[in-house]
Amino acid sequence: MIDKKIIQDLRKNYKLKSLDQKDVLENPYEQFTVWFEETLNSHLPEPNAMILATATKDGKPSVRTLLLKGYDENGFIFYTNYESRKGKELATNKNASILFFWPELERQIRLEGTVEKIPQEESEKYFNTRPYKSRIGAWASNQSEVIENRFYIVKKFLKYFVKFHSKDIPLPQYWGGYVLKPDTFEFWQGRANRLHDRVRYKLENKIWKIERLSP
Repeated sequence: MIDKKIIQDLRKNYKLKSLDQKDVLENPYEQFTVWFEETLNSHLPEPNAMILATATKDGKPSVRTLLLKGYDENGFIFYTNYESRKGKELATNKNASILFFWPELERQIRLEGTVEKIPQEESEKYFNTRPYKSRIGAWASNQSEVIENRFYIVKKFLKYFVKFHSKDIPLPQYWGGYVLKPDTFEFWQGRANRLHDRVRYKLENKIWKIERLSP
């Protein structure tokens, strides 16, 4: 065990930038684009990595990291196995949350809203852009199911590699995209002495209300 004092003493004094209600754009999607472009221009590793939180019907949460694959004013898109843990949870509880954390910029963005599947043709279009072996991997993995060992999944991968070798790989029926439609955005900018800047957008009667939150 690591001494808890060592962990307690891990801290950083944030001081790169500031954030105020008067500085943000009226539309949270446009504000997201401003920050995301800065992230891309900073050449950070995996700038589109995000943490997705889902919950069971009775409210038991689970989280995991995955990749944003697109967004517009209809919401934020990601892809996965519909029969995975998150897929099963989303089938019974549409509420979800996404977190983007960019420590190098001392920033994070939280999104809250509901999730729905995107049309199959959109999932198929994206699936066909994936690397060949990633598409095979989608067929080989029954995501979140218990398996005996790594050899089991490698064997399945090789099975589908032979089956689809030099052929078009069809979209598995159990694989596709989701879109999270936010009703809340929160933009967080780290500041000195833990007096962080937090600006929240909340959708009320189809209008985005902008508020500052206490750190």
